[in-house]
Amino acid sequence: FVGHLATPITSSSLTRALLKNLPAYRFGLTPLLRGLEIGLAHGYFLIGPFAKLGPLRNSDIGLLAGFLSTVGLILILTLGLTIYGAASFGQDKSSGNELQTKKSWDQFKGGFFVGACGSAGFAFICL
Repeated sequence: FVGHLATPITSSSLTRALLKNLPAYRFGLTPLLRGLEIGLAHGYFLIGPFAKLGPLRNSDIGLLAGFLSTVGLILILTLGLTIYGAASFGQDKSSGNELQTKKSWDQFKGGFFVGACGSAGFAFICL
């Protein structure tokens, strides 16, 4: 690969093991489960900044406003995934990667939305 700078961090076995364990690169996951796992992680940590740093943080409805803001951001992110999928996989050509078809991308997007909204709801209940 031209332009790849091998450093002790980028070429270490620990870094490779961590990257191989991410849901985007892990073998044996369906696109739906990849999206679900990524959505679970993102929905859970997105509610914090909205609830604790938002303009309604000191009011009685600060947590609810943070939750609704998180769901709104998740909708925007899912819309972005939809636009990316339509632009990249609109002609539905097959590729070697299982996530690079229109059907797989739609499953990934659905899993992301359900996982993110579910984990944001769980974080809302826990807080």
